[in-house]
Amino acid sequence: MIPKFEARSYALTPFIDARNYIGGQWVDASGDEVLPIINPRHGQPMANVRMSTAADVDAAVKAATAAATDWKEWPLRERAHVMYRAREFMLRDIDELSWLVSHENGKIFSEAKAEIDKGIECVEFGCSLPNLAAGTQLEVSRGVRCEVVHAPLGVVAGIVPFNFPFMVPLWMLPQALVGGNAFLLKPSEQVPLSSLELVRIFEEAGLPKGVLSLVQGGRETVEALCDHPGIEAVAFVGSTRVAKLVYGRAAASGKRALCLGGAKNHLIVVPDADPELTADNVVASYTGCAGQRCMAASVMVAVGDVQHIIDAIAKRTAAMKLGDDMGPITTSASVERITAYIDQAEQLGAKVLVDGRRAKPLGAEGGHWVGPTLLDHVTEKMPAAHDEIFGPVLSIVRVDTVEQAIALENRSPYGNASSVYTTSGEVARRVMNEVEAGMCGVNIGVPVPREPFGFGGWNDSLFGHGNITGWDGFLFWTRQRKVTSKWSLQKDATWMS
Repeated sequence: MIPKFEARSYALTPFIDARNYIGGQWVDASGDEVLPIINPRHGQPMANVRMSTAADVDAAVKAATAAATDWKEWPLRERAHVMYRAREFMLRDIDELSWLVSHENGKIFSEAKAEIDKGIECVEFGCSLPNLAAGTQLEVSRGVRCEVVHAPLGVVAGIVPFNFPFMVPLWMLPQALVGGNAFLLKPSEQVPLSSLELVRIFEEAGLPKGVLSLVQGGRETVEALCDHPGIEAVAFVGSTRVAKLVYGRAAASGKRALCLGGAKNHLIVVPDADPELTADNVVASYTGCAGQRCMAASVMVAVGDVQHIIDAIAKRTAAMKLGDDMGPITTSASVERITAYIDQAEQLGAKVLVDGRRAKPLGAEGGHWVGPTLLDHVTEKMPAAHDEIFGPVLSIVRVDTVEQAIALENRSPYGNASSVYTTSGEVARRVMNEVEAGMCGVNIGVPVPREPFGFGGWNDSLFGHGNITGWDGFLFWTRQRKVTSKWSLQKDATWMS
């Protein structure tokens, strides 16, 4: 039984160790390696997690295979009823869940609560699937009918990242479970505690034992999920480097694979942009969740004379209160990586308008901190302009024209998100039509599609076909069965008879 997480403040609060959940039972992983789960705000452990082996994955697949036989026989509407109950329990426990996300990931409470809200929205889409997946039927010839049925794949798996430990699993679970599959979830070993609460909620909501399994672990666990012949599909969210590896390995073993990678999102700001809206929005985009999200702004392309907007952005950035307005970085290694990019940009000639290096909240004795950082006069050749930093750093690259801004964006290998700030419909339409990005915004710095619209980028930000959420997600976790039937004898003959 998973206990309630008791924290209602940022004070360090221990929690139980992360375990596997296989066949409806909480069990210890069989690996030798045990990692501490660090609270980033304090830099101290709040629990531990033991790594799983291929044997643990095999045990989970066997239990899931047995459970999937009965689960797929449930009517789709009854499977969706589990989502209704899970939604109610998430709403009931929203504060507890938010504090747990905040403690293991580091984001401030309001951001953690927004993550839970978005996860609940994904569950609500799962509740709607009985209406959307009703299928189609047509009399194609006299006495002959064709229909489409969405059948489950069987046992499937999801590998999720550290930055949204509660929400990203819910990009996958509602569609996969309502579709009739048994699901193996591999959370990030850095933040595995929210997954315990997810299992608790689905168990309480009436999900049969074995339909949802939890396998803690690292690289060995991921490779076992990709290789296991009993797993039919794998979804992944993380860096582009690992997304390519997972996609290739899973596909080589005959699985469906959909892998979301990294990003380098550009915000194009033109002189006619609303100064107040743009400044507020840009700062919120690049500092939200300490910049540790694939939809965060990382490059601002300043077109022409927008110095007044840059000044406003710098003023708002400098006024942010670290610890209250923005949380810590999740790991100490990430702090070193982010700081190195700032150091390098400065050495190569960028101007540091706001410096977050060595910043800490007042009174903080530990923790992993980098303050919001604003770099101006960054050139396209600098690593800060094209590498995914994944932190609260905004690089400003100056160009003369919208054409140059679009070309700059399109030279990036990534294609996750892009936005433009303008009051001109013509400029907005042109940017939206020409940028190489799957998720675009006009005067919106984090253009995340709301349900039922699907989440997914282009180019090196996505490997596989379609989006991971929305209707595309349901199609990924299911396969179409086409049924053609004839129940009355006809005197006439066609090629079908």
